[in-house]
Amino acid sequence: MVDAPAPEVRAGFCAIVGLPNVGKSTLLNRILGRHLVAVSAKPQTTRDRILGVHMVELPGETPDHAQIAYVDTPGVQTGKGPLRRYMRDAALAAAADADVVLLLIDATDKKGRLPERLGEADAAGLGDAALRKPMIIGLNKVDRADKPGILPVIEAWSKFQPGVEVVPLSALSGDNVAALEQVIAKKLPTGPRLFPEGMVTDRSERFIAQEIIREQLYHQLGKELPYACAVQVETWTERKGELVIGAVIFVERDTQKPIVVGRAGHRIRELGIASRQALAEALGKPVHLNLFVKVVEQWSQAERELAKLGYTGDKS
Repeated sequence: MVDAPAPEVRAGFCAIVGLPNVGKSTLLNRILGRHLVAVSAKPQTTRDRILGVHMVELPGETPDHAQIAYVDTPGVQTGKGPLRRYMRDAALAAAADADVVLLLIDATDKKGRLPERLGEADAAGLGDAALRKPMIIGLNKVDRADKPGILPVIEAWSKFQPGVEVVPLSALSGDNVAALEQVIAKKLPTGPRLFPEGMVTDRSERFIAQEIIREQLYHQLGKELPYACAVQVETWTERKGELVIGAVIFVERDTQKPIVVGRAGHRIRELGIASRQALAEALGKPVHLNLFVKVVEQWSQAERELAKLGYTGDKS
């Protein structure tokens, strides 16, 4: 007996692109309903392309479901060194490969929320990449923006490209996110599902753990945190229903290590407590976490060291 063909859906990739700190990772976490991507107020928190898959119902439409493969990307900006180049290339490549581009704009940024912002040097390439594909403008953080100023911003973006749709939303509160997904889904091609039912991401639990620990670094250290820090999970063992994780925090200079460790190890203990709680919640099981700090001189400036820390596009 021949199996019936799987029902067709709308299915495709949506690249979430934008300048730093516009809320791309917050939006993806909100859509997926889980803690997948590191989020902080520090620019360039996201360093990789990260896939998140979400099924959406389309009432009254044919097909009546969509499988949206979101690709969260680093904020696009200029900067020296291979790490920043890697991040910029990852964002522009995601836009080039996508079926639909969601350009996320910070509605509270009065200098950066208009289309003219894309003409500045640090945003060069972002507008061009977005214009090559069907595009949606997500006007984020409208819950915190000056209300009288929102309408002119919507009008300006509505003229940016023929047929562009502008969706005001709040990724933090979830307001209008469902409406945004409807707009995205209807721009995707019809065909079979791209990923198995129930799949949420192609990233491993190890990668998610690294993201969560790195996020806690940003939260715990704030402005004191060196930009060039990274986290790598080196050991991962399950025993008696508990995960035992050993992770290394990499910094670039000897003077940075005491910042992370703190006086008498106070900082790294607090970081471990916060990380364990976040990891247990995200992974659904108790976690025992061992953290170490290691100095690798100028790792963010060396292609070889970047590759060792996973900045190669590898998702393992």
